[in-house]
This record gives sequence, C-alpha cells and structure tokens, in this order.
Amino acid sequence: MSLPDSPSESDPPVAGQHRRAQLAAIGALVILVLLFWFGVSLIANDPVGLVISFASVFFIVFTAWFLVVRRGLLRLLVIPLGLLACVALVTYGFDQKYQLLVLIPMLLVFGFASRYAMRNQRTSAHTTHRHARAATPARNGVLIVNPRSGGGKAERFNLLEEASKRSVEPVVLEPGDDLAQLARRAISRGADVIGMAGGDGSQALVATVAMEHDVAHVCVPSGTRNHFALDLGLDRDDVVGALDAFTDGVERRIDLARLNGRVFVNNASLGVYARVVQSDAYREAKLGTWKRMLPEIVGGGATECSLQFEAPNERDWCDAALVIVSNNPYQMRRFRGMGSRPLLDSGRLGIFAARLSSAGGTAKLVTLGIVGAHRRFGGVLQWSSLEFEVQSEAPVSVGLDGEALVLMPPLRFVSLPGALRVRVPRHARGASPAAAAVPLTRRNLGALMRIAVGRPVQPPSQRRPA
Repeated sequence: MSLPDSPSESDPPVAGQHRRAQLAAIGALVILVLLFWFGVSLIANDPVGLVISFASVFFIVFTAWFLVVRRGLLRLLVIPLGLLACVALVTYGFDQKYQLLVLIPMLLVFGFASRYAMRNQRTSAHTTHRHARAATPARNGVLIVNPRSGGGKAERFNLLEEASKRSVEPVVLEPGDDLAQLARRAISRGADVIGMAGGDGSQALVATVAMEHDVAHVCVPSGTRNHFALDLGLDRDDVVGALDAFTDGVERRIDLARLNGRVFVNNASLGVYARVVQSDAYREAKLGTWKRMLPEIVGGGATECSLQFEAPNERDWCDAALVIVSNNPYQMRRFRGMGSRPLLDSGRLGIFAARLSSAGGTAKLVTLGIVGAHRRFGGVLQWSSLEFEVQSEAPVSVGLDGEALVLMPPLRFVSLPGALRVRVPRHARGASPAAAAVPLTRRNLGALMRIAVGRPVQPPSQRRPA
C-alpha cells in the first residue's frame, strides 16, 4: 500500500505495469463499444419484453412485501400475481438466454479490465493511498479479544496465540467487564497501538478510547458482519492476517461520528430496523423476529408520525419508516459496492430516509434501484451533512452499530473528521468495494482513454460526497 522509496528499484516493474494497464484500458474500451452495440440491439429486438421484465420485478417485490407485512388469509390472494410475474421474468430470461450468455461475460471482462487499468496506474495508486503512511511496528501493542463475538471466532482462529507470536499482548474480555475501561487501562500501561477483535459495536467503544488518547487503532474482524472492516479494505475472511497491522502496517486518519455523546464507526438506524433490534428474540432468531414484528411496524398503515427532521429542499418529514445516519455516506447508486462507503475521510455524515409503508411504494423503490434510479422515487431522500438533528415526542429506538439503544430526543448527530488513527496491514487492499469500483462516468471514461493512448492520468482532487 506504500509507494516504492527508490525510483531506480521500481522503474522496470512500473514500466511493465503501465504497459499491462494500457492493454487493459484498450481492451475495456473495445468491450465497451461492443456492449453499447449489443445493448442497443437487444432493446431494439424486444423492447416490449424488456418493459415486461421490469414490470415483473415490480410485481414480485409487491407480492413479497404484501405477504410479509400483512396478516390473515386475505394476503394469500396476491400469490397468483407473484407467480405470474416470476413466470414472465423467467420466460424473458429464457428467450434471451443466448444474449445473456454473451452479455454477462462481457460485463465481467469489462469490469475486470477497467479496474485493472485504473488501479495499476502509479498516479491512481498514489491517489488512493495518499493519506496512508508506513507505520513503525508497535512497541507495546495490545489486542482486546471478545471470545464470544462471531460465534467464537477468536477461539477458532486461535487469536490469543497468534497475537502473542507478534509480540502483541492479548486481553480477554470476560463477562461483566467494561470494555472501554479495559482499553483505558491498557493505554495507561503504555499501549501505543490498541486493537479490538470483535463486532462493530465493540470496535466503536475501543475506537472512542483510542481517539481520546490519540492512539492508533487496529480492527480485527472477528465479529458477525464486520462492516467496519469491509470499509477499511480488510479481508473479512482473513482474521489472523489483520494482526499484521501491528507489525507491518500503514496508518491513516479516518472520521468518526457522534450521537448524543456516543461515538459510532458505521451507522445509526432509526425506525424499522431499530425497533426490530430492540426485541429480546432478535439475537437468537433474526429472520423470525423480522417476520413477526414487521406487520406491526409498517403493515396496514401502522407507521407512526414520530420522527421529525429537516431535509434539503423538502418539508419536514414525519412518516419515514427508516432513517440511517452513517459515518460518511454509503454508495447507493450502483450495484457494485452497494451498501459500502467509498470514503471514510470525507468529514460528512451520510443521511438516508425512506417511506416503506406500502407494497407498491417498496416495489417501485426496488425496481428503480436496479437501474440506480432510486432517487426518482419520491419516498426516498439521500444527502450528506456535517450535522443532523432528529426530533421526537417520545424516546427513540436506535440501532447504533448494531447495538440496541433507547435515547431521549433530540438526537444530535455530528461528524468528527480525522478523529481516529487507524492501522491496516500493508498487504490489505485498503479500499472498500465502493471505493474499488470503477463506475462508468465521464471522468473515468476519459481516464481510460488517456491510459489507452499512453498518457498519464492526473490524480483528481479529493471530492466531497454531495
């Protein structure tokens, strides 16, 4: 993840790397022309079938949502509609099977070639990691381990022994221990790098202490979902490899966010998700809890007018079924990288609000989302801000990095730019799926053309999410 120190040592491989990137860019542009021609011909040959396929998606989602949020035998009347939509979608796919067999590999090759070309330009690599610097090995590294997190991943991957091999002191979180107090105690004893092996809620607590003392933080993905690790560019399946950040890592500063004094690394959810997470049964039976509670929350006009907030160019919303406030905005426009964050250092909160009170509205949202046009749906708002406030007449259920809380309003969110020093292994990718994606924009198309003709790509200035 760091650039070579000596040009003389790196010139030959860099020259070969540039040639391969140039060939990849040429190949990507050729495939792009073929894709355009192929797509136009596919639409021209069967425009009605394409419309029917999108309509089928709409009715499939409509049926599924209606079945989930309604109760009683009456809801079964929509099943024939959903079955017909499935048959129509499968029929269209079968009729276009040969075209799809060509189109899908072409899309995959184009994506691979364009990403290879963009990533292997020296200037692009420098831009991606411009804020990272090589870190000296930890003198007194400490790893706090939650042995129960992720179904016992710490024991399966033998993290205690692996940490000791790297001269990192392991500290086991026992039942009843105060995690934040353990972290403060470790730092008071001289820890210069502190890591957490656990879920995102635990990562947030340790990151808070690391921020307070300006100590570097290491994320070890031994939780269940490990969204924070994903957006840091770590391999979530390589739990042991994350420990290399203590001995051979790179360091940069990222943002944190705060809600009424509580720091979070990922997001805070209000509405549907937060109310389900509050259930005692959620941890043991997630799917069953959703099935049982969703009709009570959004079915049959159950949405309560309880959350009030200001949004750009909109009147106050008070009937949002879902509000997500994230530490840096999530990528929601393209399929690749959906639900991850392209940046962790934009210095802004991402805010997403949606009305999901009807089957038709939900189906429309999903259908538009397939083509990245969810913003055309009037029941969705997405923007970014330095701060955000939510008012309510009653205590608000909040899912904060997956942890269930009930907080008194108002809820005040604020971004904490550059608050945390974070280390990742030198061998880590260092970019989230959203950051690693190369979207087909005018800027990137121009960059591919410059790479193809052998011209250097100028590093773009850092952009703030809109």
